[in-house]
Amino acid sequence: MSSRHRSERFERGLKIRREVLGDAHVDRSLDAATDFTWPAQEIATEKAWCDLWSRPGLDRKSRSILTLGVLAVMNRPQEFKAHVRGAINNGVTVAELQEILMHLGGYAGFPVALDSFRLAGEVLKDMGLA
Repeated sequence: MSSRHRSERFERGLKIRREVLGDAHVDRSLDAATDFTWPAQEIATEKAWCDLWSRPGLDRKSRSILTLGVLAVMNRPQEFKAHVRGAINNGVTVAELQEILMHLGGYAGFPVALDSFRLAGEVLKDMGLA
């Protein structure tokens, strides 16, 4: 990774990405990147984490809640699990997470909510919160 170009925007995004998702998750993602997949890491870090997550219009907790809903509906389990951890890191309580997932069931369907509960439960257990 050290030989790969890391722009100022990448470094700013990386700081936010680490604050939200945690060093271990980010390190695993970056360490697993190949020459082929590195551009995806680069654009996600610059566009999503630098450009979007640093905007002043929403706080990080609100962004996390919105992101959980979108990822659940899009059926993206790996990203959903990463963002459950991020939501907890951004101040979402376990009780709030439960309500978020229940709310998802009403709007996106209970299969979405049930999968989301299962995935979130795995993360909460890993974090020592379940």
